Amino acid sequence: MINRLRFKEKSILLGITLLFSVVAVAQQWKPAGKKIKTSWAEKIDVNNVLGEYPRPIMVRKEWKNLNGLWDYSIQKKGGEAPKKGDGKILVPFAVESSLSGVMKEVGAENELWYNKTFTIPDNWDGSNILLHFGAVDWKSDIWLNGVKIGSHTGGYTPFSFDITPFLSSGEQKLTVKVWDPTSDGPQPRGKQVKNPDGIWYTPVTGIWQTVWLEPVAEKSIKNLKITPDIDNSAIKIKPLLTNASYGDIIEVTIKENNKVIAVSKASANEEVEIYIENQKLWSPESPFLYDLTVKLLSGDTTTDTVDSYFAMRKISKKRDENGVVRMQLNNKDYFQFGPLDQGWWPDGLYTAPTDEALKYDIVKTKELGFNMIRKHVKVEPARWYTHCDELGILVWQDMPNGDAAPIWQNRKYFDGTALKRSAKSEQIYRKEWKEIIDYLYSYPSIVVWVPFNEAWGQFKTVEITEWTQQYDPSRLINSASGGNHFQTGDILDLHNYPGPDMYLYDAQRVTVLGEYGGIGLPLEGHLWKTDNNWGYVKFKNSKETTEEYIKYAKKLKGFVKTGFSAAVYTQTTDVEGEVNGFMTYDRKVDKMDFKKVREINQEVINELTN
Repeated sequence: MINRLRFKEKSILLGITLLFSVVAVAQQWKPAGKKIKTSWAEKIDVNNVLGEYPRPIMVRKEWKNLNGLWDYSIQKKGGEAPKKGDGKILVPFAVESSLSGVMKEVGAENELWYNKTFTIPDNWDGSNILLHFGAVDWKSDIWLNGVKIGSHTGGYTPFSFDITPFLSSGEQKLTVKVWDPTSDGPQPRGKQVKNPDGIWYTPVTGIWQTVWLEPVAEKSIKNLKITPDIDNSAIKIKPLLTNASYGDIIEVTIKENNKVIAVSKASANEEVEIYIENQKLWSPESPFLYDLTVKLLSGDTTTDTVDSYFAMRKISKKRDENGVVRMQLNNKDYFQFGPLDQGWWPDGLYTAPTDEALKYDIVKTKELGFNMIRKHVKVEPARWYTHCDELGILVWQDMPNGDAAPIWQNRKYFDGTALKRSAKSEQIYRKEWKEIIDYLYSYPSIVVWVPFNEAWGQFKTVEITEWTQQYDPSRLINSASGGNHFQTGDILDLHNYPGPDMYLYDAQRVTVLGEYGGIGLPLEGHLWKTDNNWGYVKFKNSKETTEEYIKYAKKLKGFVKTGFSAAVYTQTTDVEGEVNGFMTYDRKVDKMDFKKVREINQEVINELTN
């Protein structure tokens, strides 16, 4: 009895100590600055930041989140590691963001240093330990326990290291150094500039997606390349493996509504092709997903197991009875209509405050009656694409623009002007574009790749388009959305502001309106900037803004029958100085009458099949 009481007392004391520790950590952080914030900013728990599994298309049971408070320091570029930090930063929010707790600029002349200590769970003993970074903008160098273990360039894709050989007993020390030249460099950067104004936004430097640990066996599954083939009722699964040997086997199990419908085995590294009886097709109206489990077998041992999912869907093009080349979904003409989605947040910049917030814009897009999102010059965390898969929304994925723009000629076909990138700039583009496609290949919601936008960094368009088509023949390629037009790829994409216009038409390709609209409505109390807010046209209230939107949509309807197969309205939310969103930047106000917008949007979408 005495021992039990003493144990109970120790447990209470330990609980109190942990409680005070948690409170102390929380007191080291608060959002920086006085800019507007979303309501989710108030829900952040510094001890469990973005605590959802970060890679839902390939899930293992064991993992450890390293998000939270880290030490940081901003130092001159090229200097030694700092002896002392400048303070605490909340990872994974970029240092320029409010939610980082720092809100400081870094710039091309400086480097950002991070330090974090962590321990490996005891039950992971005997496993190989992977250290994952969701995304770090732009060049990162990583040390573990004083040993440099690797580097990475590219601000939009995940990367990882097997840190097993560099682990010590007890506590581990992780150091990350980041350099990001933003608009001073040629690298992909989207809308980031060092002097934000108008359509250009605040720089994002450093870690901006989840950092996490994962135990794996020596023989493990690194990635899955999943390709649906609805014409043959088949799904193709190509595993990418680590340390697999000849004789190892991949076992694939498919479930439909928790019922096993197929099991197949193949030699390791072979593609598995499985027939799906009575296939259920995925669409925005019916986003059905099959469950998938993949095992790696070595002799009598299952060395690795991952859970995934897939969808049976097809994106293609076909000439209709009037001679117009149309986009098709699952072999049927399908008008794609959605907003330009920048994916920016007033408090987190590139990073949504919570997973609920990350999902929110997609939910609101569906509420508006849209069936598509153009993800504009940004790449999102893996969970965003899974939300699109589950909710049912088509995605056009842009390559984030970089380098500089030549003369913009979006109203005529190409006549000789193009950006001549340096060899280094070209190499950066090709590397990062390939990594983005590899990262996102298996998400069924993605149906269109967009290598260039409005001539920003546009170079060797035909070559880049043809490479993209060959690398992923399962999707359509929109070579240059509103850019300098070449007769290559699958899509001619026009931009026109503010109202819709079809000033070019391509009889050989799909013709789309890749951007239009931009109707502005500044709302006091919800503005990033209190003055000098920007929109293509601006109105004084929700009624006027909604009426203008409906006027444009009715005009768009007239172009659907004559040739447009898709349209993209600018934009989902206000962003910094732009006030042309359906919602305010803080997501607290819907600026239009969503019910009326939904009704007219559905009319536009249905016009093609009426």
